[in-house]
Amino acid sequence: MRRAIRFRALLLALALALTGAAVGCGDDDDGNGGGSGGGDSGTASADVSGSVSVVGIWTGDEQRSFQAVIDAFNEQYPDVRVRYTPAGDNVPTVVGTAVEGGNPPDIATIAQPGLIEEFQRQGALRPIDYARDTIGENYSSDFAELGTIDGTLYSFVYKGANKSLVWFNVSAFDNAGVDEPSTWDDLLAAARTIRASGVPAWSIGGADGWTLTDLFENVYLRQAGPEKYDQLSRHEIPWTDASVRTALRTIAQILGDRSNIVGGTSGALETEFPASVENVFVDPPRGAMVIEGDFVPGVVAESTSLRAGTGFDAFAFPSVADSASAVVGGGDSIATFRDTPAVRAFVEFLASEEGARVWAERGGFSSPNRNIGEDVYPDALTAETATAIAEAETFRFDMSDLAPAAFGGTPGQGEWKILQDFLANPDDVDGTAQALESAAARAFRGQGS
Repeated sequence: MRRAIRFRALLLALALALTGAAVGCGDDDDGNGGGSGGGDSGTASADVSGSVSVVGIWTGDEQRSFQAVIDAFNEQYPDVRVRYTPAGDNVPTVVGTAVEGGNPPDIATIAQPGLIEEFQRQGALRPIDYARDTIGENYSSDFAELGTIDGTLYSFVYKGANKSLVWFNVSAFDNAGVDEPSTWDDLLAAARTIRASGVPAWSIGGADGWTLTDLFENVYLRQAGPEKYDQLSRHEIPWTDASVRTALRTIAQILGDRSNIVGGTSGALETEFPASVENVFVDPPRGAMVIEGDFVPGVVAESTSLRAGTGFDAFAFPSVADSASAVVGGGDSIATFRDTPAVRAFVEFLASEEGARVWAERGGFSSPNRNIGEDVYPDALTAETATAIAEAETFRFDMSDLAPAAFGGTPGQGEWKILQDFLANPDDVDGTAQALESAAARAFRGQGS
């Protein structure tokens, strides 16, 4: 990536952009779980035993990397059994159903601050004030505020993400004779040239609707600007606003380029995110580019033979209509539904330098832990995309993650489904805008906004 901002700066911006995390009740040994969340967590590892259930979004290589983190934890806490259940994009449904049934997991990894807020309003989460000292040692003071509500800590971002990247196959670019584009028009021109060289330019994981929301948000932030972005994220302006239609027409320049998409439109709609990455991270490439976050290499870490810099590379999402540098980011937060010594030990470990280092060394991981240096990451490109996002004048958190989960974070409905329908028919700008507004209005009414 040639143009970027420091990830530490992104995290400072996150402190302004996020509204916090969660409160709780839950399934506990004493039926109460120590709701204040205070107290000393300094229990010797030999004295801690029990089990910890975790439901999370990480699958595939990411799941294997998280298992490596669990294994490192067990070296210190051999009498604690951590059971991880991958739910992928269905975390909102899986965890929400478990909460409603009175049997939530001990811990969940949640990508949507909006969902965390919903659990907070339901009183479903446990405070983690016991981890304040550990978080304070490893995160900036501003960052520590991200998971704080009314002075009480409820969550922290364990795995961050810069979602304003375009990953590409180096040989595809070299064979087509194109350079890394810095503007939207240059990007479209490069895509046409790549297609003429015999390789489809775009690999789109349309079966996972969140990849389409990320594309929309990157364009919208650059075209409409941060003020409009904030208003739309809070539903203070409707999705039928002219700025939304403009952004939809812009992304249609990619989504409507059917012959230049791996598998065409129907293929894109059947392609899940990991497969969209594999299309680009293979020799010879099936596609030249995939638009997604800095976690992309981790998805194929154990399956690709390509190497960073020589086989694949990345550049910053380009400027749209002379827009200033901007970054859309996200993060996976750790939130707890139960408070036990075993849960506390695992939370403390995840917030520690070692808890981040294990995954960072494997790649596909951007750590907000300030004690993880660039030398920890497995290659220069990963280090750059994970720790440096330089020169961006604007940062905003992933808009769909800020929305109620019914609109921005659930497969088969809301923004995910509507943008999949738009991928199938990118000429229907007005109908898509109206569908987005109808779904957003229902979801925001449902959360009482």
